[in-house]
Amino acid sequence: MAEAKTQVTDVDPADFLAAVEPERKREEAKVLDALFRKVTGEMPRMWGPSIIGYGSYRTTYASGRDVHWMRTGFSPRKAKHSLYLMGGYCDPETGEKHAAMLERLGKHSRGKSCVYVNKLADIDLEVLEEMLRNDWDEMNRRYPE
Repeated sequence: MAEAKTQVTDVDPADFLAAVEPERKREEAKVLDALFRKVTGEMPRMWGPSIIGYGSYRTTYASGRDVHWMRTGFSPRKAKHSLYLMGGYCDPETGEKHAAMLERLGKHSRGKSCVYVNKLADIDLEVLEEMLRNDWDEMNRRYPE
């Protein structure tokens, strides 16, 4: 089986954050990094060239493909911040909790395992912290170390 394209790298997340453009995205990325560290208690690692991940897990899909991936993380993309909330993707009950919290979050869009936010001023960071905590707890329950 082929490995995932996105792998952990040796790039220092602080160096990556220092280079994020524009400046507003860089400052917001620092806020997100502090929030993710607070919730997870983990030091960040770079996954590929642009994703900052916290913790990791391994799983094997029904197809037999073995996957090593971050438990949670974000990427400060030019258009929008991508927030990777794996617990809501892996667990339907956590996904339902996310759906209820998303109604309180503020302006966002979403994909299967991501929430996309244009700027942090558009959302309630306390709701995001609540979502991250629920997500982190589910990932640790589902994939104990």
